[in-house]
Amino acid sequence: GGTACVVTGQPFDTAKVKMQTFPEMYKGVVDCFVKTYKQVGLRGFYKGTTPALVANIAENSVLFMCYGFCQQIVRKIVGVDRKTKLSDLQNAAAGSFASAFATLVLCPTELVKCRLQAMHELQLSGRVLQGHNTVWSVVKGVLQKDGPFGFYRGLSSTLLREVPGYFFFFGGYELSRTFFASGRSKDELGPIPLLLSGGFGGSCLWIAVYPVDCIKSRIQVLSMAGKQAGFMGTFASVVKNEGVFALYSGLKPTMIRAFLANGALFLAYEYSRKLMMNQIESY
Repeated sequence: GGTACVVTGQPFDTAKVKMQTFPEMYKGVVDCFVKTYKQVGLRGFYKGTTPALVANIAENSVLFMCYGFCQQIVRKIVGVDRKTKLSDLQNAAAGSFASAFATLVLCPTELVKCRLQAMHELQLSGRVLQGHNTVWSVVKGVLQKDGPFGFYRGLSSTLLREVPGYFFFFGGYELSRTFFASGRSKDELGPIPLLLSGGFGGSCLWIAVYPVDCIKSRIQVLSMAGKQAGFMGTFASVVKNEGVFALYSGLKPTMIRAFLANGALFLAYEYSRKLMMNQIESY
């Protein structure tokens, strides 16, 4: 599921990070795509793909594993049997709880990904020297400058994004599946309803938490060039110096990516889960 998400959405995610951290360099999403292609070529859209793959595979593995456990916790809280189907709201709460655990594996890999995606802009602005454009050079730089805890720059803003965001993510997904199922079992849904449901869930997530993600990207990228303020300091600075709308820089490519990538994520997740369950049952 995580692999499908990255392969589908990486170019749009790269545009998002570039526009969030250096909004003054781009007039819009088309301008960002054109300039990136002219300056770096097609490979520029796939900078940070390796850590993005690691991040998404790790995050979604932990997320969906913990989602199952958290569903059992919710069942115990509301006092129902282990096999009872949860409501869409209860599933949303379970997803929100699960995201807190996923954040611990996501934050370090996302920090490396975001820095690689915005490396060209960091070098253009003179904030970092040339030669820091590989996964290993970024990892080594973090370890030398801040030690192992340096990978958790932006952890509080990542948590602020993930916990409420995944409430809307799983809530939107389950509500959409309920709509398409129309009284039937959700497990019987075909690929198109699953794609649309995943896309809707992803869109709900990003609409709800986009300003928080913008601050997270700034902290993780700009801290590479020197000391960076925390969440509230960065938030106040952006609003004061650039205005509220700066918090929504890169929203367009994010929404395109959210629908496509999360549709692919849930489609791959549901079908791979069914395949594995069928193999287990056959034994």
